[in-house]
Amino acid sequence: MTTTTITPARHRQLGDQTWQDDAVCQRTEYNPVDPDLFFPEPDETDKIAAAKALCGQCPVRRTCLDAALEGGDAHGIRGGMTEEEREPLHEKLAHRLDYSRVNDTIAGRDVHLTQAERRAVIYAAFRHGVTEQRLAWLLKVTEEHAQKKYRELRRALRNRDLEQKKTEAPALKANGERLGRDDFGTAA
Repeated sequence: MTTTTITPARHRQLGDQTWQDDAVCQRTEYNPVDPDLFFPEPDETDKIAAAKALCGQCPVRRTCLDAALEGGDAHGIRGGMTEEEREPLHEKLAHRLDYSRVNDTIAGRDVHLTQAERRAVIYAAFRHGVTEQRLAWLLKVTEEHAQKKYRELRRALRNRDLEQKKTEAPALKANGERLGRDDFGTAA
């Protein structure tokens, strides 16, 4: 699997398309890029290599890839990856967890979030004492939905703590004493 190591200066916000102005592939008077270069046939390896070379220089490559994945764009070369290279990422998108996106959301930015990132925002908001009203605003949901998410999280944390206590409970003899190492026989 190909991974991207370029971290964007900022994440794409809801409805934000201004990042495209900084893309290397934007055709201008001084940069006559052929848009067909980014939609090659599978056997046009020279076009694929040329498009990927341009993407390799692009300051918004990660944002472009995110936009392609989040928008379900399955055609052409986007973010330096071909359709075939992006396909597994499309399938795993709902499970992506990027903590910088979570932190940006907690800070109040309207960032596109996956399901896993939304769960992480709820957890982080709960741990930081964010009010239900603020959580509702951050996730663009109703206050009642935010309350429900906090209730579910409190229940999950309580159940996790109960499970941990069960596994940590020491074994006791019939008379209430703790079992020690000598109380167990040796295997024959």
